[in-house]
Amino acid sequence: MGKNSQYDKPLAQNKKASHDYFIEDTYEAGMVLTGTEIKSLRTGRANLSDSFATIRNGEMFLHNMHISPFEQGNRNNPDDPTRARKLLLHKVQIHKLLGLTKREGYTLVPLRVYIKNGYAKCLIGFGKGKKQYDKRESDAKRDSQRDIQRILREKQKVSH
Repeated sequence: MGKNSQYDKPLAQNKKASHDYFIEDTYEAGMVLTGTEIKSLRTGRANLSDSFATIRNGEMFLHNMHISPFEQGNRNNPDDPTRARKLLLHKVQIHKLLGLTKREGYTLVPLRVYIKNGYAKCLIGFGKGKKQYDKRESDAKRDSQRDIQRILREKQKVSH
């Protein structure tokens, strides 16, 4: 991967996040992995669905992220594939996020996991949960945009 291709090929992506939350801000955090977790991550054997981030004792942790055990692994394979993994952020960022998440309805959602300069990174989104009518409105807006794009493509084909 090149220098500027950090978001090109995510190893794991939370596709439900944009459907369930209004993402207001994103933060890039390093991940603390043990044993052969990085090898499983590089092969794309990770799952971010139903995962969330919390702040405890001035440290941020990622919960419920599933990284499958590495098949050719050894005794350094972690026992629990969904264990809490520590996320690395600056102390100022953690304190800011702690203050922001105290507000009603806001949470920290992992959006994607990728490799940047040889290190595993997690893109954390700060977002507010959507209500059911918000989800329907977002779906309708996306469908109408898709229809508009399709019509424009058809008109371009006819003009050529």
